[in-house]
Amino acid sequence: KNLQNITNLFVSCRDKLSTCQLRMEMLAKQLEHVDVEIEKEEEAGNVAALSRLQAMHRRLCTELEKEKDFELKIALTLKENMLEMWRIETELGKHEILHEQLEKDEEELEVQYQERARVRIWKEKKAALRAEENRWSREKKEEEAQKEYEERQKKMLEDAKRNHEKAVCFLRKSMARIREKNAKEEVQTREHMERRIQAVLSLKTSIASNREKLETLQVQNKAMASEAKQQEMKMREAILAEGGNVAKEIFLHKRLLEREKEKQAFRERQKSRKIEIVSKILREKASVHKQKKSQSCTKAFKRGGKLEDPLLWRMRTWQYIEETCTPAAAAISQVNKGLRMNCRPASAGEISEKIPPEVLCESGEDEKERDETLVEPEFPGLGSQECDLHEVSKEEMDPKQLDTRVVKKDILEKKTEEFQTGIFQKQIVSGHERKGCPFYSKPSCIHFKDFDVGQIYKKKIVLINASYSVNFCRLVGISEWLKDVISIHFDPPGKMAAGMSCEVGVTFKPMINETLEGEVMFMAQTGSFSVPLKCTTKRCILALDKELIDFGSHVVGETISRTINLTNSGALGTRFK
Repeated sequence: KNLQNITNLFVSCRDKLSTCQLRMEMLAKQLEHVDVEIEKEEEAGNVAALSRLQAMHRRLCTELEKEKDFELKIALTLKENMLEMWRIETELGKHEILHEQLEKDEEELEVQYQERARVRIWKEKKAALRAEENRWSREKKEEEAQKEYEERQKKMLEDAKRNHEKAVCFLRKSMARIREKNAKEEVQTREHMERRIQAVLSLKTSIASNREKLETLQVQNKAMASEAKQQEMKMREAILAEGGNVAKEIFLHKRLLEREKEKQAFRERQKSRKIEIVSKILREKASVHKQKKSQSCTKAFKRGGKLEDPLLWRMRTWQYIEETCTPAAAAISQVNKGLRMNCRPASAGEISEKIPPEVLCESGEDEKERDETLVEPEFPGLGSQECDLHEVSKEEMDPKQLDTRVVKKDILEKKTEEFQTGIFQKQIVSGHERKGCPFYSKPSCIHFKDFDVGQIYKKKIVLINASYSVNFCRLVGISEWLKDVISIHFDPPGKMAAGMSCEVGVTFKPMINETLEGEVMFMAQTGSFSVPLKCTTKRCILALDKELIDFGSHVVGETISRTINLTNSGALGTRFK
C-alpha cells in the first residue's frame, strides 16, 4: 500500500515537473518576444509602450524565477520519492515470501467465505420454503377462522332476530299489563274518590246530627238542672220539716251524686281502654298471622325471663282484664244500688244506728280496695283524691274508720319499705308463679346512632307491665360512665295493672366522639330489670350489590362488560380504591 502511494506520488511529481518545464519554455519564449518588442519600441521612441513592455518583462522574469524555484522543489521531491521507492522495493523483496504466504491464506479464506456463503444461501432457501409453508398454513387458518366468524355472525344475527321477536312479544304483554294496571288504578282512584265523597257527605250528616244531639243534650241538661234544683228545694223542705241538719244532708247527697258521676266516667274510660286493648291485640294477631303466612322468620325477643310468645302474653292479659273488670263493675253497681237505697234524709246518728260499725268498716275497706285496683293504673291522682274524700267522710261518720285507715296505712308503708329494700314477693296467680322480667320495653334497646358532638338527642321508650297482677316501677339509675351524657326523665306512675304501660324519656348530649354502652336500671315489686343503652358514632359501611360477577357464555374476541355497585350505607363518608 505504501509503495502504491509513493508510486502515485512519484508519477504526480513527474507530471508537475514536465508541466513546470513547459511553462518555463513558454515564459522564455515570451521573454524573448518582449525583448524584441522593447528594442523595436526604443527605436521607435514609444515611451508608453516601452514602459508597458518593461513591466511585462519584469513580470515574466519574476514568474520565470518562481517556476525555476518550483522546478527545483519538484526535482528534490521527485528524488526523495525515488529514493523512498527504491527503499520500499528493497523491503518488498525481503518480505516477498511472507507476501506469497499471505496471498495463499487469503485465497483459502476466500474459499471458506464462498463455502459459508453457499451454506448460508442454502439455509435461506430452506427458511424461505418454511416461511412459505407457514404463510400458506396461516392463510388457510385465517380462511377457516373467517368462515367460522361468518357462521357465528350469522348465528348471532339469527339469535338477535329471535330475541328481538321475543322482546317485542314480551313488551306487548308488559304494555298490556301496564294498561290493565293503569285502568285498575284509575278505577280504584274513582272508587276512592267516591268513597271520600261519601265520607264527606256522611261527615256532614253526622255533624248535623251531632249538632242536633248537642242541642237536645243542652236542653236536657237545662231541664235536669232545673229538676235538680226543684229536688234540692223539696229535699230542703223535707229535711226542715223533719228537723234535720240541712247542710250536712245536702252535702252528703251531693257527694253521692259526684261519686256516681265519677264511677260512671270511670266505667266509660275502662270500657274505652278495654276496646283499645282488644283492638291492639287483634292488630298484633293479624300481624302474626301475616308473618306466618309469608313464611318470614319471626323470633320472639327473650330477655330477662320474658314470655316467649307475645300472643300468649296478650291472651293472658286479656283474660286478666276479663276476670278483673267484670266483677269490679258488678261490685260497683251493687254498692251504688245500696247507696241509693240507704240515701235518704237522716242524721249521722240515725245512719250509725242502722248500719253496724263492723259492716260499715268492711264495706269501706272493700270499696277502697276496688277503687285502688281500678282507678289508679290510668289516673293515679283521681284515686288519691277519692280516697281522701272517703277518709274525710268516714272520720266524720265513725271514729273506728280512722283506726282502720291507720292500719291500712301501716301495711302500705311496710310494702313500700320492702320495695325500697329489695325484698320482693312472688306473684302466684291461679297456681302459676310468675318468673322472669316483670316489665319489657319497646324498643328493647335504646340506641343513639350516628350522633354529632354537641347536639342533643331524645328518645322515648314504653315500659309494659308483663306480670300477672298490679306492679310498681321506679328508676334506680344508669351506668356510671353514662351519667355525664345521659339524663332520664321518668315520673313514677304508681300502681300499674297487667298490660298497662308508662313512658320514659332519655336525653343524650354527647361530649366526645366515642361509642358508649351501658344500661338503664329499674326496680319493680317482683324484681329488678334493665334496658340496654348504646351510643354509636358515625361509621362507613361499604357493601357490594353482587357477590359473584358472572359473564356467562362468550366467544373468543368478544367484549363483555358487567357493572357492580359499591354502596356506603353508613353515615360517614370514605375513600376507596
